Amino acid sequence: MANAPYNVLFLCTGNSARSILAEVMLNHLGKGRFKAHSAGSHPNGKVNPFSLETLAAMGMPTNGVRSKSWDEFAAPGAAPIDFIITVCDNAAGEVCPIWPGKPVTAHWGVEDPAAVAGSDEQRRAAFWNAAHVLKRRIELFLALPMAKLDAQSLRARLREIGTS
Repeated sequence: MANAPYNVLFLCTGNSARSILAEVMLNHLGKGRFKAHSAGSHPNGKVNPFSLETLAAMGMPTNGVRSKSWDEFAAPGAAPIDFIITVCDNAAGEVCPIWPGKPVTAHWGVEDPAAVAGSDEQRRAAFWNAAHVLKRRIELFLALPMAKLDAQSLRARLREIGTS
């Protein structure tokens, strides 16, 4: 693998909740070792307010966070991506753009907190649950000995993390 910082792209369909949570968390917890991005196959154009609220409550900065299309990261001149992690089952099953450089890919399915209906407290709880699952997976990702693993080993370890 290339030297840090590694570029990581978290993909989801709407890019308003799970992928946003993961992007902000990895950028914050990775302390410069990673440059995380997020995108959606069909972005809804705005970040879910409960995502921003959850991240702020966890002490993570959200300045500059926005909902965007995965096309930005597949366009000519885009930064090369080292890792692509899908966080929703819909995005995992979609036909993705061709990513230059053969990034390591994995699926970390997380239930969609934005799909939860109910009171604001029920919705907040769903966002907290998703955030804690993603945070634990990101912590496991950060603990990997990146320089000692080849792409195939990294892929296997990332997929294992997605089932934890």
